[in-house]
Amino acid sequence: DESKKFLVAVEGDRLEALFVVAVGVGLRKGEVLGLYWSDIDLELEGLRIRRSLQRISGRLQFVPPKTDKSRRVLGLPAFVVQALREHRSRQLEERRRAGGSWQESDLVFTTPTGTPLDGPGVTRRFHKILDSNELRRVRFHDLRHTSASLSLLGGVDRRTIMENLGHSQISVTSNVYTHVVPELQREA
Repeated sequence: DESKKFLVAVEGDRLEALFVVAVGVGLRKGEVLGLYWSDIDLELEGLRIRRSLQRISGRLQFVPPKTDKSRRVLGLPAFVVQALREHRSRQLEERRRAGGSWQESDLVFTTPTGTPLDGPGVTRRFHKILDSNELRRVRFHDLRHTSASLSLLGGVDRRTIMENLGHSQISVTSNVYTHVVPELQREA
């Protein structure tokens, strides 16, 4: 229920697609911020994780994903594909409006002038949306947990969830998301 309310709350926000990707696919914040359009195939409904955007020593830097397993190819749910298509159109309009001040980067999620987004700024915006919609304040990383929990409740097996999240061991996936098991037991 909270996920549905959150997705309604972000409708129309310029970063709506960023939040939809986080909930729908379960990417880490740095992975979302490091996505290039060339990493996404909207026709085949998939994306490739190749890098993460992190602030290191005060500078935004592209770094390899957290682990070898974090380099992965993921299928995209239809609602995520739709959000990305709409975002692409909005971004092209922002690019047109910015004119010569636009900084081309091929990044999916940028400032209105094409520069990379900063993680803390995204978190502030996330918390502002939660607060203004009277939603429980959680960490941005909890969107990743939400994605995994919804997948588990939707019948996706743990190994697939593990691979989608880029975990190196199934025990990590199982241990982190065991809070979902009682509901599955009741359903069974």
